[in-house]
Amino acid sequence: MEAAGGGGGAGFRASEHQHCRYNPLRDEWVLVSAHRVKRPWQGQLEKPPNEDVPRWDPKNPLCPGATRANGEVNPHYEGTFVFPNDFPALQPDAPEPDDSGHPLFRAAAARGVCKVMCFHPHSDLTLPLMSLLEIRAVIDAWAELEAELGASYPWVQIFENKGAMMGCSNPHPHCQVWASSFLPNEARLEERTQRQHHRQHGVPMLLEYAEQEAQRKERLVVENEDWLVVVPYWATWPFQTLLLPRRHVLRLQDLCDSERDSLASIMRRLLIKYDNLFQVSFPYSMGWHGAPTGPHLQEDCGHWQLHAHYYPPLLRSATVRKFMVGYEMLAQAQRDLTPEQAAERLRALPEVHYKLRPQETVCDAAQA
Repeated sequence: MEAAGGGGGAGFRASEHQHCRYNPLRDEWVLVSAHRVKRPWQGQLEKPPNEDVPRWDPKNPLCPGATRANGEVNPHYEGTFVFPNDFPALQPDAPEPDDSGHPLFRAAAARGVCKVMCFHPHSDLTLPLMSLLEIRAVIDAWAELEAELGASYPWVQIFENKGAMMGCSNPHPHCQVWASSFLPNEARLEERTQRQHHRQHGVPMLLEYAEQEAQRKERLVVENEDWLVVVPYWATWPFQTLLLPRRHVLRLQDLCDSERDSLASIMRRLLIKYDNLFQVSFPYSMGWHGAPTGPHLQEDCGHWQLHAHYYPPLLRSATVRKFMVGYEMLAQAQRDLTPEQAAERLRALPEVHYKLRPQETVCDAAQA
C-alpha cells in the first residue's frame, strides 16, 4: 500500500485529506481521516470520572487494612504494596490441554503468575498527583518485579488500566503484572518487526525512531535528557503516546538511577498534561514492552528497545470517546485527528495539574 509521506503530493494536507500511515512496530496500516472530527456528535456520552474518591475506604480491597475477597487483610502499607491477584487469569500449575487431533483446533499450555501492585496507600491519588520520590518508588518496584518474575517466565507484562472507562473496578492507584509461560501476541509481533528492522538496517527500530522524532519535533509532547514522549506517527487512539528512552535499553531493570529519576519526572509531566487536557482524571491503558525474559535472557535481544504505550480513549471531551467498532474491527484502524494535531494540543498544555492551580486559572482554562 502507498501512503502519503510527510511532504505529500500537490495540494495534500494531512489535516484535511484522508490518508494511510504505516506502523512498522505492528506491521499494519491506520487510516487517518482528520476531517471527520468536525462532524456533530450525537452518540454515547460517558459519565465523567468520579472526583470525590475517599482517601481510605474499608470496602475498597486495595486500601491498607482492608479485607480482600479471599479473606486476607492488607497490611497497613505506606508505600508500594504487591500481592497475588485474587482472581488470576494465569496460574503456575495449569495442566496441558488435550490434543484435538486437527490443526484447526490447536491449543497450548498457558501458565503464569498474576500480581497486583498498589502505587500508594491513598485512594484519592493518581500518578500525576504523586511526588517524584513516590513515582520513583513505583518504577523501582516495576523493575524489581520484572527481574524477579522474568527469571522464570519469558514475558512479564506490566500494565495500568486507569479509570472506570478502562475497566478499573477499584478507585485506587494501582497496576497489574502478569508473567506468562508464552510470548503474548503483541510481544511476538514486536519481536518479529524489531528483529526484521535490525537485520535490514543494523539499528534498533525504536532507537532510530526516537532520534528521528527528536529532530522533527512535530509529534513531540515532552522530553528530557534521557526520555521523550511522542504521539507516534502511526497512532491509532486520539491522544495515544509512546514513551521512549534516548539510549539503547532492553528492560526496565537495566535503567540506571539517573534514568529512573528522569523517567519519574517525564511520566508525571505527561500525565499532568493528560489530566489537564479535559480537566478530568484522564483514563487510559498503558503498559511496558521490553525484551523477553526467562530463557531469552541468554539470547541476543539487541533488536529490542524498551518502551511504554499509553492508549487513552477520550476524543473530544471528558464525555466523548473513540470507539473501535465497525470499520476498525472489520477492516483497519481509523483515527479522526492527525497525530501532529494531538501532539500540538498536548504540548501546549501547562505542566501544573489543574487541581493544584488557582481556581480562577482553572476556570479560565476550561472556558478557553
